[in-house]
Amino acid sequence: MKEFVISEAQTEKAVLVGLITPQQNEQKVKEYLDELDFLADTAGVQTVKKFYQRLDHPHPVTFVGKGKLQEIKEYVVENEVGVVIFDDELSPKQLRNIEKELQVKILDRTNLILDIFAKRAQTAHAKTQVELAQYKYMLPRLTRLWTHLERQRGGVGMRGPGETQLETDRRIILDKIDKLKKDLVEIDKQKSVQRKNRGKMVRVALVGYTNVGKSTLMNLLSKSEVFAENKLFATLDTTVRKVIIENLPFLLSDTVGFIRKLPTELVESFKSTLDEVREADLLVHVVDISHPTFEEQIQVVNKTLSEIDDSEKPMIMVFNKIDAFTFAPKEEDDLTPRTRENVDLEELKKTWMGKMQDNCIFISAKDRTNIEALKEMLYERVKQIHVTRFPYNDFLFQQYDVEE
Repeated sequence: MKEFVISEAQTEKAVLVGLITPQQNEQKVKEYLDELDFLADTAGVQTVKKFYQRLDHPHPVTFVGKGKLQEIKEYVVENEVGVVIFDDELSPKQLRNIEKELQVKILDRTNLILDIFAKRAQTAHAKTQVELAQYKYMLPRLTRLWTHLERQRGGVGMRGPGETQLETDRRIILDKIDKLKKDLVEIDKQKSVQRKNRGKMVRVALVGYTNVGKSTLMNLLSKSEVFAENKLFATLDTTVRKVIIENLPFLLSDTVGFIRKLPTELVESFKSTLDEVREADLLVHVVDISHPTFEEQIQVVNKTLSEIDDSEKPMIMVFNKIDAFTFAPKEEDDLTPRTRENVDLEELKKTWMGKMQDNCIFISAKDRTNIEALKEMLYERVKQIHVTRFPYNDFLFQQYDVEE
């Protein structure tokens, strides 16, 4: 298998491919491909066409049926498309056969996400984690001669008698995986020491789906300049800042965003990055309420959090981007059931969100709407945790509150 890296210097044209199956209906697949389109845009690729096919299950040889593959091929040739991206992870066999038939770059969602992560990684920690995930993804897909790997490994006696190039490459990658794992252990030890040096300060972690505004909120609360843009995975490295609200200090961390169908290799590799989540005293779950499938995004985040840490932690739900919330009012004689698209924000607040009481807040980080109310909420929550941890300081807070 070739190692494809999408160049930032040029915008390549791509087509996206998704399957409608009994497990995911047409609406769901369209949502997935919209997200895949966003991923492609983040990677610097322009989507020009989306292909759908209804099958009971992916074709074991070509993922889609032969007729659909021929249709894709004709479009690719006619429109000079350079990349075909599949929404689900392709097996080595499928990848090999599709590539042979289409004669262009073939990526799946996992490969695309790994490519984005590789570009976004800034620190040695993130770069090591991404490289480890890439090699884990690459290992079962070794189907060609990788002569560049042989050159990276030197020394006499490193290749056994009668050993094929494929076996050599597999052994080289296994060695690299082993080394990267050891490197991560050392980096994690250093980070563990750093966390201990922070003392017993209360820790608050921002969590949420990718591109919901966590970094923008981090900048507002900590008055720092954490990189933020309207792209998926704008932040990979966990950023920790000291925040002071009404003379009460605490540590605030911004973590990598989650996403549907997050590759297993990345979940495993980035577990150490998410130590900030495990060690947090309070989680702030940021949600993009303007997104049409924000409730499913909440489920994805909660599921991922349970995989990282099964302990029950106090959580505040912060529904962000109320400035971008839109809806189309129903006509009076319209008897169709209400949907997310024709329920206004005030009505939405009275649904399941209404039962959360003071465990949720609606804000716009962009317009700074309700930011002061969020700060007050954080102050009260952090204060409760602080007083529990340091009960002898309780009288200081009581005195401070009276003076205020």
